[in-house]
Amino acid sequence: MTFAPRTWIVGEVVSAATMNQEIRDQFNSMFAAWTSYTPTWTSTSTAPAIGNGTLTGRYMKIGRTVIVEINLIAGGTTTFGTGNYSFSLPVQSAASGIALVGAAQLLGTARWSGTLIISSAANTVSPFMPVSATDTRCDFVTNTRPETLASNAQIRLLAVYEAAS
Repeated sequence: MTFAPRTWIVGEVVSAATMNQEIRDQFNSMFAAWTSYTPTWTSTSTAPAIGNGTLTGRYMKIGRTVIVEINLIAGGTTTFGTGNYSFSLPVQSAASGIALVGAAQLLGTARWSGTLIISSAANTVSPFMPVSATDTRCDFVTNTRPETLASNAQIRLLAVYEAAS
């Protein structure tokens, strides 16, 4: 991952190792593979449990810009809990005073398109979908909103945000 460049000193003799670290390694990190992480899935009431489903995440951090993907695929033993869902971020968001919006998708008995919200200085992200097929106002995703979740349901999230550091 990229890091803050060094401050050069007048008259400093630059070595190959320093050039490699400051230029080559920084440049290469922008083309490196994404970093995998295991997000935590939580809710505001009864906790969900992934069971034999899968919950994966990956991200790329370039400077303080973070691109993150989260994918949940429910299994036969997944329990969905109750309450509003949130997923942990790989890196805390900056204290920017604003909420950032990303893309959210739910694949259940129907395909639902929504948004996600990353609050200022947050460690989690929350997906929002239409309340129902007839009520297109957005609200938190839950075990029954926008539809009752079951085995093989998928929640996919994608966001770009500024990291705290």
